[in-house]
Amino acid sequence: MALQSTPDDGQRQKVLRGEHRPESAGALIGRLMSEATTLIRKELALAKAELAQAADQTKTALIAMAAGGAVLFAGALAVLAALILLLGEFVAPWIAAGVVGLILAICGYLMLQSGKQKLDPGAFKPERTQEAMRKDKKMIQRRTTQ
Repeated sequence: MALQSTPDDGQRQKVLRGEHRPESAGALIGRLMSEATTLIRKELALAKAELAQAADQTKTALIAMAAGGAVLFAGALAVLAALILLLGEFVAPWIAAGVVGLILAICGYLMLQSGKQKLDPGAFKPERTQEAMRKDKKMIQRRTTQ
């Protein structure tokens, strides 16, 4: 005798002794709907948690970029002043300021591009939830076709 899937040990013992009465189609459909509802609620909770995690990671990346940008700006101002004064000894002051400004602009651009790469749009894709939903869909399809 095959052991059927039952919700509790009491019914499992009845199945083993041959005393089990099969559930009606209505009861099976009701249980399926209840389990499907619970499953969907849990999947939505997982998606919400994944999106919250992605938002936290994005917030952390943005804060790090802003702090780095502020420190970089302060340091760049000091270096800029020193370099302009140094180059001003050899060339016209306006040329010295232009050369130093151009170098700083290139460095700033490269740093912004680096930060931009850390803002991965794929982080907002709830991959675990999507995979779980695919598995759940297959399971429900198997149960409803049996």
